[in-house]
Amino acid sequence: MQQKPTDEILSLGDKDEKTVQEDLLVGIIKGKLSASEDARYFDEQRWLKAYRNYRGLYGNDMAFTESEKSRVFVKVTKTKVLAAYGQIIDVLFSSGKFPIGIDPTPLPDGVSEYAHINKTQEEGQVNEPENPYGFSGDGKELPAGATYDDILGGLSEKYNGEAQFTEGAAPDLKKMTQIEPAKESAENMKKLILDQLEENNATKEIRHTLFEMALLGTGVLKGPFTFEKDMHRWTKDPETGASSYTPSRKVCPMVEAVSCWDLYPDPESTKIEDCNYIIQRHKMNATQLRELIDRPFFRHEEIIKCLEEGPNYTPKGFEHSLQDRENETEFKKERFEVLEYWGKMDKKLAEESGLELDELDDELDELQVNAWVCGQYVIRLVINPFTPSRLPYLVVPYELNPYQFFGVGVPENMEDAQQVMNGHARMAIDNLALAGNLVFDVDETMLVPGQDLKVFPGKIFRRQNGQPGQSIHGLKFPNTAQENLQMFDKFRQLADESTGIPSYSHGQTGIQSTTRTAAGMSMLFGAAALNIKTVIKNVDDYLLRPLGHSLFQWNMQFNADIPEIVGDLEISAKGTQSLMMKEVRSQRLMTLLQVGANPTIAPFIKYHAVLREIAKTLDLDPDQLINDPEKAAIYSEIIGAANGNQQAQGNGQQPPMGAGGGVPAGANPNDITGTGGGNIGVGGVPQPRENGFASQVGPTQGANTGQ
Repeated sequence: MQQKPTDEILSLGDKDEKTVQEDLLVGIIKGKLSASEDARYFDEQRWLKAYRNYRGLYGNDMAFTESEKSRVFVKVTKTKVLAAYGQIIDVLFSSGKFPIGIDPTPLPDGVSEYAHINKTQEEGQVNEPENPYGFSGDGKELPAGATYDDILGGLSEKYNGEAQFTEGAAPDLKKMTQIEPAKESAENMKKLILDQLEENNATKEIRHTLFEMALLGTGVLKGPFTFEKDMHRWTKDPETGASSYTPSRKVCPMVEAVSCWDLYPDPESTKIEDCNYIIQRHKMNATQLRELIDRPFFRHEEIIKCLEEGPNYTPKGFEHSLQDRENETEFKKERFEVLEYWGKMDKKLAEESGLELDELDDELDELQVNAWVCGQYVIRLVINPFTPSRLPYLVVPYELNPYQFFGVGVPENMEDAQQVMNGHARMAIDNLALAGNLVFDVDETMLVPGQDLKVFPGKIFRRQNGQPGQSIHGLKFPNTAQENLQMFDKFRQLADESTGIPSYSHGQTGIQSTTRTAAGMSMLFGAAALNIKTVIKNVDDYLLRPLGHSLFQWNMQFNADIPEIVGDLEISAKGTQSLMMKEVRSQRLMTLLQVGANPTIAPFIKYHAVLREIAKTLDLDPDQLINDPEKAAIYSEIIGAANGNQQAQGNGQQPPMGAGGGVPAGANPNDITGTGGGNIGVGGVPQPRENGFASQVGPTQGANTGQ
């Protein structure tokens, strides 16, 4: 029996006010999902075409003529997508380090750029323990209103025992110790972020994001969001000394890749910063839904109600195409649809739905909230936990479309070329099938009626009149496949130009002999790498730099107990820089070293920095291979001493004093006897026509002995 409107009103009246508001909240979120889904329809069609071209599948909209027998699909799109993806990964992660840099701002706030302290105490100066901040007249006292926290920032605890630090660069590095508090804080923050990314396998998630970016035109990364992770830990019993494995839970930032198919942005927005809301659609099994109970701020009772009502997931139309299934019954699985909502919401509605507000939120009309909905239940409703409020999604386009939220990928750029290549490939194959077989012209009036006209080896036809060869005549069709293949190659070249990914960059042969040299190939691959520069710049601007900022903000908000990372810092993305860290950059650095061979210019070049950059261009870790200047000086002495001993042994000489023996003090190394005078070095071998050579005797031998 159909429910009447009055019955619906009565049923709502039986519910409490909170439940009614929750139903209203669920209806609003699902209404926004429906609006986003309608606005995203044409994007879904673009993605489906891109996916089919990548997989080599014809869509239902492809109509073949009766004469077309071949259904071949040449997967050039797949080759281009994988080549683009491979180039991006090679640029970003070839060095082995995550391409995010953190440096202090040009004018750091709250921490000094430089600070220094005397290495030795001045004569007659007495440091009184009760006054650790310097003494009147020594030039080390702090200005009025200043503290050492202003100089050292979060590093004040680290240098707690060094109370004589003075702001500014050291005027004399020989007598003073200099530190860079701002740079040290930046380095500590960088190490912390890189460690967090490594612990949570962020590189894997980013790879997935970048692949979908190349395929569909847009990649999505979610995070960082707070997550509890089990960490390895061993504890020792103080009484028995026995060790036991006791893993602990650690709060850390997490990132994960999100498919474009599961993301529903505000239909009025063209970028993530303009979104009033964004919805992520989850497909969960019962176990995944039950695990939400253990996560903070999830409503246990509502989750249990969802589990009791059973699965509610309804597959979308595009999911059938993605799974290569036509039968909808194959999709009937035990799954739940969970909607994750991030965005603005009316304060009164949120409060009446059970949201607890702070005093600072009372004056606001709208709130930034995070709501989770399963079926008709709100299983989580909290205020956006991030400071400042932000949507925890990073959306990176392969090719930016300034008028649309989603970008343009490799398959869309070469869609026409792929279709034409498929058409000419099918024509060539159909033509080869005709040209490789005979077509028969039959005059049935000359044959005995009722015969089967099928042709096979040993077939016999009975002729009743006419001359031999006149009743059945074989025809051979011309071979036009070569013309079709020429057109195929033309449009493959068009695909190269449309995507900016030349065929030789992903292994195609047939390169002209003039470019087969090492230098020629180097120039070709360098030009191919530059074609991806715009894409790498998009990755820098829309993924790496925002990710670095988000991780920085997360640590400043949730890791405030680590003072060593506090500072006025700026985040930089290293993707574009990595693109230059190849052959062109290496050649420029080698040229700089050649210029530095000039003794006049050499003092102005930082050779240590140049060597580090050369190591980076060779995809090597400079921290493991390049010594700092202090260690370099030590190794220089060791190598110099070793080379001196080796040279001496090669000349038949004894090692110098101080290295295990040699010429006594005051001895003349040019003495024939080893103690003075002569023209033969100590331990040296006489040469022909020299005194001491065995073949020379008589007066000549002693003529030049110094007598």
